[in-house]
Formats: sequence, C-alpha cells, structure tokens
Amino acid sequence: MKFKTSNTRRDTPLAIHGGPPVRQALLPYGRQTLTETDVAAATEVLRSDWLTTGPKVADFEEAIADYVDARHAVSFSSGTAALHAAVLAAGLKPGDEAITTPLTFCATANAVLYGGGTPVFADVRDETLTIDPEEVERRITPRTKALLPVDYAGHPADLDALLAFADRHELIVIEDAAHALGAKYRSRMVGSISHMSVFSFHAVKHLTTGEGGMVTTNNGEFVQRLREVRNHGIDSDARARQADGQWHYEMTTLGFNYRLTDIACALGLAQLPRLPANLARRRTIAARYEKALATVSSLALPIVAADVTSAWHLYPVRVDASIDRAEVFDALRAEGLGVNVHYIPVHLHPYYRSRFGYRGGEFPIAETASGRLISLPMFHGMTDEDVDDVILAVEKVMNYF
Repeated sequence: MKFKTSNTRRDTPLAIHGGPPVRQALLPYGRQTLTETDVAAATEVLRSDWLTTGPKVADFEEAIADYVDARHAVSFSSGTAALHAAVLAAGLKPGDEAITTPLTFCATANAVLYGGGTPVFADVRDETLTIDPEEVERRITPRTKALLPVDYAGHPADLDALLAFADRHELIVIEDAAHALGAKYRSRMVGSISHMSVFSFHAVKHLTTGEGGMVTTNNGEFVQRLREVRNHGIDSDARARQADGQWHYEMTTLGFNYRLTDIACALGLAQLPRLPANLARRRTIAARYEKALATVSSLALPIVAADVTSAWHLYPVRVDASIDRAEVFDALRAEGLGVNVHYIPVHLHPYYRSRFGYRGGEFPIAETASGRLISLPMFHGMTDEDVDDVILAVEKVMNYF
C-alpha cells in the first residue's frame, strides 16, 4: 500500500505536549443516535401485553428480511448469539473446521468453538482487509465444514469467490456482516447472498436495539434450526401456542435462551426508515475524510473495491510503519478524538495462543495492518463541525510526526 505525502507545516503544538486540544469534549469513534420517535416506540411496547417475544419480533424480522432482499430473518439477543446459532444451524460438530479471518472481533472465531469446531484462520487482502480467497482455498480440508468471512469495516468480502469454493466442497458460508447492514456486493444486498448472513444491532452499529442480532437466509431449513436454537431447542414459541390455544411443546434439540425482546425490536423498527439516510450520511463523512486527508503525510486511507458499496461502519486508517502507532493514538486522544483500534488479531489473544500455540507471524498481512490501524470517529450522528474537528486533529497530529 502506498502512503500519500503532505507539505503541511509542523508548527502547531500538540495537546499531548501542552498545546490547546482541537476539541474539549471527547468525540467517540461510534455512538447511537436515537430520537423521540424511537423512545415512543419502545414506550408503547412497555405499555402492551408483550415485552419479550411478541408481535414486534416478527415485524422486525420481516422488515429486515425485506430490506436486505432475503427470504427469511431470525432475530437473536446479540450478534454473538446469532453467530453461535448460525454455526449450530450449519451442523458444525466436534472435529469440524471453519475458516475465518484473524482480523475480526473474537466473537467470530469463538462461535466456532462454541459449536465444538476448530477455527482455522486465513490471512486478509492488504487492500480491503477482508479475507483472501486464495488463502482460504489453501486451508480447505476434508474437515472443513464452513467459511466465515467478515465484512470488515462495512466492506463486503469477496463473496462470489467464497461461494464458488463452498459449492465445490459442499461448505456453508456464514457471513459475519455485523459491520455491513446496507452494504452491497456487485449490486446485491449483503444479507441476500451467503447461505447465512449475521448482523449486529449493538449500540455503535448502523441501527441499534441496545444488544441484538439477526440471521438472514434464503434457506427454510436453516430457519427452523435457528428458531429452535434460540428458544431452548423447543419446537414452538409461547405466543404461537397461545394463539392456537395449545399448551403442549417439545424440546427437540439442545438450545439456548437467545430471544430478542419486543422492546428491542420496536426500537429497531422505529429506526429502520432512517437507515438509508444514515448510510448516506456515513458515505458523506467518508468522502470528506478521503478528500481532506488524501495528502496527509504517512497516512493510508481505506480502499473500497469498485464492485462494492461499503456501509462504512468504521473508517480505519493506517499509519506508516516508520511511526509509532501508540504515539499517534495517544496524541489523537489528547486532541479530543475517541479513536480506537479494530482489531487485535484473534490468534494473538492469550486464550488462542495458549490453546492453539500461535506465536505471531502466521498471518503477516493481518498482523502488520493491526499494528498500524486507527479507527477515526464514524457515525451518522456526527455534525459537519465534528467532521471538521477530526480532519483538523488528524492533520495536526500526523504533520507533527
């Protein structure tokens, strides 16, 4: 990756060195944006007969399925629960392997372990930081059951290449689309392409239910398994039994209490009409960053492939290897930017080092990128003044270094 250079002067003292910060109040890297309409929707449910799995759950599932052009959607109490359920619905069992990226939140790989399988990591492409299909192909064995690509920062993985491998080897593609609600891959909505796609509605995502997740799929068999997994392995839910005047139920498999509440679903439904505008706002912010920061010394901006539309959950930049990322991070925080790092590669966490013997150096692109990444503030509630502050702070800090 080439780094762009800048001729901007280095004459402004940094806040970390005693100079005035760009802003007094910390601007987080991500934050929810709720309105009185959202509050009213949740309050209405609080006054209704159903607080947990009621009519709003089905309404929210149908609305998300419609939005992403999928036939089905099944809600869960978190994105992690949704990943776990998808792995179980795929039939993963002890001895099976699932290939995923090391550059992700640990929940992606952990879900494979929850199902009794073994996560196998494949390195990422340097340009997009999504999983490299060539690296995936090298790791497919007779034990491989599933592929778990991650749409890093909102940029879809190369889904057609991965689905081709899946067809050839009879694998299931479980797409971790937690960052990618509203993204498109070759003009198709993320959520309608893979065998199962998993979304997150955590507070910093494009749409929030506080905590929450969703699996979308076009396969009816997966739907039945997913619903059983989220409801203790029981073959029906309480609302359906009440509507039919029935009391009898059967536990047909081992499941969990992974249900999303009506309160949370009402909150999600209220925000959904604003999602297109929120995504457009994120694209506008990304375009402003790209235009303003293109000439900042020793900074590489994210690249978007020509055949995708990113959802811009994150705006991750990379500092040049000659600069200490930790110093840049601390300096930006001192200027009032709540920057973050996404992510520490999963295989380098103590648990994975201890259990699987990783030492570092196994996945050089992901590891090198992780050591240089900084996520700038990116959320649709940012004002133009917030964006100005980010640009000014980044220019100020990077021109010092």
